[in-house]
Amino acid sequence: MKRRSARGLAARIALAALAPAGLAVVLLAAGVAVVGADAFRALMMAHGESAEAAQTMFDQSVRGVLIAAVVIAAVLAVVLAMILARRLARPLEDVGAAARRIADGDYGARVPREGPEELVSLADSFNQMAASLEEQERMRRDFIANAAHELRTPLTNLQGYLEALRDDVIQADRATYDSLWEEADRLVRLARSLDDLAEGEGGDRPARRIDLDLAGILEASVELVRPVLEARGVVVERRWPSPLPARGDPDHLAQVLANLLQNAVRYTPDGGRVVVSGEARPGSVLVGVVNSGEPIPEVDLARVFERFYRVEKSRDRARGGAGIGLAIVKQLVEASGGRVGVESSATGTRFWFSLPG
Repeated sequence: MKRRSARGLAARIALAALAPAGLAVVLLAAGVAVVGADAFRALMMAHGESAEAAQTMFDQSVRGVLIAAVVIAAVLAVVLAMILARRLARPLEDVGAAARRIADGDYGARVPREGPEELVSLADSFNQMAASLEEQERMRRDFIANAAHELRTPLTNLQGYLEALRDDVIQADRATYDSLWEEADRLVRLARSLDDLAEGEGGDRPARRIDLDLAGILEASVELVRPVLEARGVVVERRWPSPLPARGDPDHLAQVLANLLQNAVRYTPDGGRVVVSGEARPGSVLVGVVNSGEPIPEVDLARVFERFYRVEKSRDRARGGAGIGLAIVKQLVEASGGRVGVESSATGTRFWFSLPG
């Protein structure tokens, strides 16, 4: 069926190319056969030949050559039309075959860049789409695997505690209840983060872009984490002017800063340093949160804002992270018309976001 469809397309292209050439040949042949015959007969009769003899001479010479020329021209036109049709149809066949492979789950299918400029452009667009689908499929699989793992860990711990309590292996003391509460709280926080992520994607909580003073939001956010950081000997530096005009959703920005600062709390070592900065730029405002923790490897920098992505698969789990906070940061900032980014080196890691000024 696929081959028949491809041949049908090639045949239609060939017929479309052949029709004008065939019409031109027919008109030329008719002109030679009718007008040329009359002119030839009149010329021969003017030189003393009879009409019958002139017609015979025309049939034996000019008409024979005309018929041969028409046959040769028709054959060449058919061959050239088929070559052209095949050249145009083959890239389309490749696109169709690659599309069927993607539909069957093979997201690595690509189309060769060949043929006229328009078909090369089509191949480039198709390959870009296929690469995007392949990346989305990878992210989907990572999301499912990581979400299952994040749910499985506290559930397994809860199951173990409950079995031990049921079998009288451990006593139901305060420490046991604290451990059970901690695991249940992890599940609650994970569910809340997933709700936040789903709300942003579904558009149920659109951003309110209003004029605001970002300095007040920065101050309030830092004050929330300052006691925890100072208890560990972490120095907190504030670097922003007041006022700091910006445009965005104050609730979203408060959550963005809370997530970034909680990230700094997790990964800044005792006795380290956290710097929160804000500066006005032409047409925008830039906010940065720097911590002196371990650097993020270069290969991971491009993926830290993906949901459930963790640079080290165990360290976030030990520190209570689920790998969703930075994905929410990216989503909320972009909903306010801004951008996010991260830089990391041996001296520290800097997360930043910009907003319209």
